[in-house]
Amino acid sequence: MANRSKDWNESLAKELRDLDFAAEFIMASIEEGATIQEALTKVIRLYGVIEFAKLANMASPNVIRSINPRYNPTQQTLNRLLQPFGLIIGVRPASIALAAA
Repeated sequence: MANRSKDWNESLAKELRDLDFAAEFIMASIEEGATIQEALTKVIRLYGVIEFAKLANMASPNVIRSINPRYNPTQQTLNRLLQPFGLIIGVRPASIALAAA
């Protein structure tokens, strides 16, 4: 069973190198109930923190702190982490959110 999980994570990590795929993965994770921080954590860790930090133009310790579940990043920080994927935090009417559920 461990080999299957390892293979799956390696395959997902390769697919997440495509920023468009990663953006879709983040949006799907959030739609399934993950927080933005949880979705970003998964993607950033599989992408590689050091490599991602360069994309986000942030120091890697700041990226690590931002995805730490004990840290409460600001909206500005989250948007900075979402920027390489072409995403930003937004608001939509509750009627749309309820209809999608």
